[in-house]
This record gives sequence, structure tokens and C-alpha cells, in this order.
Amino acid sequence: MLGCPVQRQIRATGSNVAATDIPARVGPVEDDVGNQRTGGSVSHHGHGASVPGVTELLLVRHGESQGNVAATLAQQAGAHVIDVPARDADVGLSDTGREQALALGRVLAGYPDGRRTPVWSSPYLRARQTAELAVQSGGWQTAILIDERLRDRELGILDMLTSAGVEARLPEEAGRRRWLGKFYYRPPGGESWADVVLRLRSLLADLDNKHPGEGVLLVCHDAVILLIRYILEGLSEQQLLDIAATSTILNASVSRFVRPDGRGEWLLETFNMADHLMSEGVPVTQHSGDADVHPR
Repeated sequence: MLGCPVQRQIRATGSNVAATDIPARVGPVEDDVGNQRTGGSVSHHGHGASVPGVTELLLVRHGESQGNVAATLAQQAGAHVIDVPARDADVGLSDTGREQALALGRVLAGYPDGRRTPVWSSPYLRARQTAELAVQSGGWQTAILIDERLRDRELGILDMLTSAGVEARLPEEAGRRRWLGKFYYRPPGGESWADVVLRLRSLLADLDNKHPGEGVLLVCHDAVILLIRYILEGLSEQQLLDIAATSTILNASVSRFVRPDGRGEWLLETFNMADHLMSEGVPVTQHSGDADVHPR
């Protein structure tokens, strides 16, 4: 597969991603004003051609959380506020989310060197619980490294509001968000997607330095997974927004990037895959809501 000229399909069980041919190598692309952007580790996190870095990245969204369930119910009811028992960072997994995490660990343990793969996690409780349960069920022989750069996007004054709540309570912010767009809009006290990209570039550079020639598993959030795609593939703002508009990152799904020699450009082998949950008889959950204001 790694040597073929075209990567035939992105598997995205339960999402709306089209199953179309994509280039097997991510080369230069032009952004909306004609500037050229390049993918790969040389451009994005500082490794020269003679220094190998990480060879594989497994990106996992946390299992279904209590916040996911509450946000979906609030949106369906037209409520303004999402009813959760704790701040976003302290909202844990639902019972289904725990099942998903256990199934994830059993399946990932079967990957080559799976039980020895370094595991990094967001500090948010739902991600930590996913990582801990997966390591436990898979019998992994590795510690979990917690890094705040993998945390979800901070929503500031929009935190715990539905889209209806933002329109009703913060109409000026709702208008500013529409004008600036998802990538650059920064709510007061929060982060834009561009802000998250900055911390993720730093994280990727550290991963290359700490794990040369190794694969790494990252347990994180849907926005983080999309923005790592943006970095590694050298996407434009519009390309990223198009992917976000058609792809709901599934709970406990796996996206896999490979770079066999630890240098050069990354290949996206699978995106948003949840086959492992179905094979284990575990529910596949899709919580989209409003990607700007719902907890993820």
C-alpha cells in the first residue's frame, strides 16, 4: 500500500467523507490567494532530511462523553445551555464511551508493536479515561504521557452554550464568528483554530525529537485531529473547512498517518475509521452538534 501511486480510499465509517481516490503523497498546494504551502515534517516541525522523526501517528478521538450526550440533547431541544455536571475539562465518559475505549484497546494491541507504542493524551478527563481504559484492556506495556497541547479548543465565553444560546445571548459574537469564519474566529477568553494549530506544531516537533523511528498514539479531540491533518497535509483554510463540513469525527475512531523513514511527507492511510467498534459489537456514536460551540 505504501508504494502505490494512489491511496484508494479514506475509510470513514459513519461519516460523510467521500470514498474517492486521493494522492498517496501530499505535495505542495495553493491556498486561496495562490501562495504555495507544503506538507511534511521538514516544513512544519523543523526536521532536516538527515534527522528521522516519528514514523506513524495514530490519532484517536476520545470515547463518547457525558458532554457529547448532553450537547446533542440540548441542541435537539433548542436549549441555550448544555447541562453538564462539571467544567469541560472534567467531563468524563458515558457508559458507551467506556465500552468504546475498552474495545479500542483490544484492537490496537494487535497492531505491530502495539503494546509498546508510546501513548500521549489530552489532560481532559474524557481523553485520559479513554487512554487508561484502552491501555488496560489491551495489556499495553507503556505509560501514558499527558500533554496540555492536546487539549480541546478552549471556547471562552461560548463554553456550554448551544448555537441557539450564542445567537440569543451573545448576538454580537455570533455575527463576528460568521464574519471571521471558523478558522480565525477567537471567542473572548478562548482560542481560534489557528491558535490550536500553533500549539500542535510545537507538539509534533517534540514528538519527532522524543520518538525518532517510532509510532505514537495520540488520544485527543475532534478539532485536534482535523488540525493535525491541516498541518501534516499542508491544507489551505478552505480545504480544512471542506473536510470539517463533511466529516464528523466519530468517538473512539482511528486516523492513521505513516511516514516509513521518519522523513519527508506524510501519507494518510485511514481517516475516521470505526470498523474496530463494529467488529467488537460496540455502538458507533456520532455527535456533531455545532462544531464551534459544543464540547467535543
